[in-house]
Amino acid sequence: MADSLSWPADLPLAPWLSAWVAPDGWTHRRYDRPRVAGTVRRGRLLFQTGRADMIEKYGDAIDHFRDRGWDVSAFDWRGQGGSGRLAQGDTGHIDRFDRLVDDLTAFHADWTAEEEGPHVVLGHSMGGFVTLAALAAGGIAPDAAILVAPMLALRSPIGQWAGSRFARWQMRRGDPLRPTWQRLETPEAASARQKRLTHDLARFADQQAFRRQWPDLCLGSPSWHWVAEAFRATAVLRDDPGLARIAPPVLMLVAQADRLVDARAAGRVAARMPRAEMVAFGQGCAHEILREADPVRANAFAAIDAFLTRHVSPV
Repeated sequence: MADSLSWPADLPLAPWLSAWVAPDGWTHRRYDRPRVAGTVRRGRLLFQTGRADMIEKYGDAIDHFRDRGWDVSAFDWRGQGGSGRLAQGDTGHIDRFDRLVDDLTAFHADWTAEEEGPHVVLGHSMGGFVTLAALAAGGIAPDAAILVAPMLALRSPIGQWAGSRFARWQMRRGDPLRPTWQRLETPEAASARQKRLTHDLARFADQQAFRRQWPDLCLGSPSWHWVAEAFRATAVLRDDPGLARIAPPVLMLVAQADRLVDARAAGRVAARMPRAEMVAFGQGCAHEILREADPVRANAFAAIDAFLTRHVSPV
């Protein structure tokens, strides 16, 4: 268990970091930073990242919302970033995604009680899945939610059913906590990762540099258990009757050429929700929409800002 946390004093976000303890005692690394001085207050925004991410990776995206009057909070998911580990080395692992949903539900309750809203939750990729699962379960009820490239189905060349069976077979044939692949640091491997994530070479290079400087905050491959659990949990959510009862307005941003999550699943899920809107990006957009090349990124932020203007009344 992550009983206590510490982080290097030279981290870019160090002045705004603290600890938050979940009901079961697990300690998470937390971030809170007010809006830019002089801006009109819009409310509070909780920004949650994806698998293997850490708060720092989205520092410039967070600044976008601070520039527009939002007080921004975030926390690293259990088992990644600065919130401890659940497997050996840099392997990403979780026993069940329900645990992450429970963490978000508990944090959201504490966070909303701290200060008046409006309150908005934004989740990227795995964070989008956890946010939607918490909404469907009734665990959170923000004034609005934004799901960026949400992980509602893994992108699998053999389909969801076969991919899930293959992951479970891999669990049975060896240690289920072993990594699904070994991370290679060759130029070819880095180029392949870049193409799956973003077309912006500078932002990708910045993240690679961050990994070299602070490797303890970074993860590599997920475990086979993580993959099998992701197939299971996303399938359950796609069929969840609670989707039809989600009251807050929800915006989904999806990349049609996403090579990590299946964008088609987002469209099917959005159709079952009473107040869902979706904005799709074409071939020039990879998985990390808010870290894409500036033209794509600008369009994404414009869509989010317009959505929040329509649905969230200013303070």
